[in-house]
Amino acid sequence: MSASDPISRLALELARLPGIGRKSAMRLTYFLLRSKDDLPERLAEAICSARADLLFCGRCGNMAGEDPCPVCRDARRDASTLCVVEQAPDLLAIEATGEYRGLYHVLQGAISPLNGVGPEDLRIRELLLRMGEEEVNEVIVATNPTVDGEATALYLRKILAPSGVRVTRLASGIPVGGDLEYLDRETIGKALAGRRELT
Repeated sequence: MSASDPISRLALELARLPGIGRKSAMRLTYFLLRSKDDLPERLAEAICSARADLLFCGRCGNMAGEDPCPVCRDARRDASTLCVVEQAPDLLAIEATGEYRGLYHVLQGAISPLNGVGPEDLRIRELLLRMGEEEVNEVIVATNPTVDGEATALYLRKILAPSGVRVTRLASGIPVGGDLEYLDRETIGKALAGRRELT
C-alpha cells in the first residue's frame, strides 16, 4: 500500500502513537473504518477539542481544562508537601494510588544532555519561585528511575539544598528504566510510603 492510500495513511499515523506497532495500527484502522456508529467522528472531535481546550496550570504545570487545575484548587490538600514529577501522566499515576494528598509540580520533561534538554528547558525556575512563595516543608522528587530522571533528581537536590527543605526520593520498587505512568497503583503507593532522603 502506498502512503497516499487513505487506509495506509491512517495506519501510518496511528503507528506513530507510543505503544502502537504496525500490526496494532492496522487493526485500529480497520476497526475505525468498519465502525457502524459515529465513533471515528467522535474520536476525531475529542482529539481536536482536547488540543484546542488544553491549558497548563499556572501554578503546578499540570495539563488540565482549567487554570488552576483541580488538584491546585483542592483546599483539602497538604500544601506543605510538593511532589515533583516529569510529566502530567506521572501525576495521574500517583493520584491513582490514593496515597498522596499533597500538591505537585510538573517539570514537563527531564534533563537530557544527549537530547539537548537542560535545566533551563524545564519548569525548574517556576519550582524555585514556588519554594520562595509557598511554605513547603518537603519536596518529593518523583522523576522516573531512568538515566535522565536520576540526573534531574540529583540536579534538584543540589539546587534545593540551600533552602533547607527536606528533599526525598521515591523508594525502590519502581524498576530502573520504568515510567510511572505504566506502573500499578500498589507499586507507586509503596514507593511513595517508603520514600527516602535524597542524598
